[in-house]
Amino acid sequence: MKTYLVFGASKGLGDAFARGVPHQGDKVWVVSRSKPESLKLEDGVERIWVQADLSELDAAATVAKRLENETLDVLIYNVGIWEKEGFEDHYTFDKDEPADISQLIHVNITSAIVCIQALLPQLRKSDAGKIILIGSTAGLSNANSTQVSFVASKFAIRGITEALREHARQDGIAVTCINPGELAAEIPYEDGLDLALSAYSGTRIPLQDMVALVKCVVSLSKAACVKEINVPALADLNT
Repeated sequence: MKTYLVFGASKGLGDAFARGVPHQGDKVWVVSRSKPESLKLEDGVERIWVQADLSELDAAATVAKRLENETLDVLIYNVGIWEKEGFEDHYTFDKDEPADISQLIHVNITSAIVCIQALLPQLRKSDAGKIILIGSTAGLSNANSTQVSFVASKFAIRGITEALREHARQDGIAVTCINPGELAAEIPYEDGLDLALSAYSGTRIPLQDMVALVKCVVSLSKAACVKEINVPALADLNT
């Protein structure tokens, strides 16, 4: 049996992780601002909600306080916001507001660092602790994105992963970064793989594929460490 912590677990990819990664008998702490629907599941997995707003600096302390007596086996940091209208054709970096840039950097970078830092004591109690950070193919070289702040934050996630892996190596904690391309995140995990594939004609990655990858990483022995996985959509010619 394992104990998980999933950040950003109320919808999309985080919700998929909370639903699809654990097995019967496991415990999952789910962190989000709004109450996750996954709490209603009756599948033999214990799910506990930690309400926290990761745009606030005290969120890390709130989460760590709830888990202070836990042994944490797997931490999945799946949090990321992007520029307003960042994926619209008319988007331009010229019009990004400084306050919005600051918030994006805080949520995507600062929060990741302080939350993981706060939970290292719980991860050190595990026999084979694992930290999985969800980045993006936008954080890879030559991704052709013009979203300056978002791209910077996803490059930063890879940097956090690199340094954190060295810091945690002595504790036997493996640190992995997974960089997905465009996801079929609007199709709920419970609606199934076939719908996710048909809705976008196979041009977006189903959440089930991401769940399968995380389950693989989690299943590895403490002798192994997967450093980084890049998962572009096959139809994406820019990656």
